[in-house]
Amino acid sequence: MNMQFRKSLAPLAVSLGLTFAAGQAAAQEVTLKVHHFLGPQATSQRLLLGPWCEKIAKESNNRMKCQIYPAMQLGGTPPQLFDQAKDGVADIIWTVPTYQAGRFLKSEVFELPFMTKTAKGGSRAFWEYVQKYSLDEFKGTKLILAHVHDGAELHFAKKNVATL
Repeated sequence: MNMQFRKSLAPLAVSLGLTFAAGQAAAQEVTLKVHHFLGPQATSQRLLLGPWCEKIAKESNNRMKCQIYPAMQLGGTPPQLFDQAKDGVADIIWTVPTYQAGRFLKSEVFELPFMTKTAKGGSRAFWEYVQKYSLDEFKGTKLILAHVHDGAELHFAKKNVATL
């Protein structure tokens, strides 16, 4: 893949999102490197990244494909994923902004407990917030997904939390 094309993809995926520059691969065949920190059997790969990559291949008549690199197989550490996208090590990454404490100060607010009630509503609110207030934090990339999940809820065996 030529360097100009790779730079134009400049992806990012944050627990929160993914990035990808669509429409860049007119007639050439392209294999996108998708990098993340979770294992290959993780829910995010099985139910999000894998099916999304299959859809890309199908809708492009296999002119665009993904090669998924789970568990940091391209090297580095989870806090380095964003820079790997900016630098072209990976075309698409999936990560969590707070793995780089202090870098995504505006976006980190959505990782605080009790900020959202559901993944669906919270993800919509997060996407709208990022588009309006914090796209500058993602310079050098194209954000294509920003989401939260219900998995961050606190669970208390049927007990209500009323005080600290």
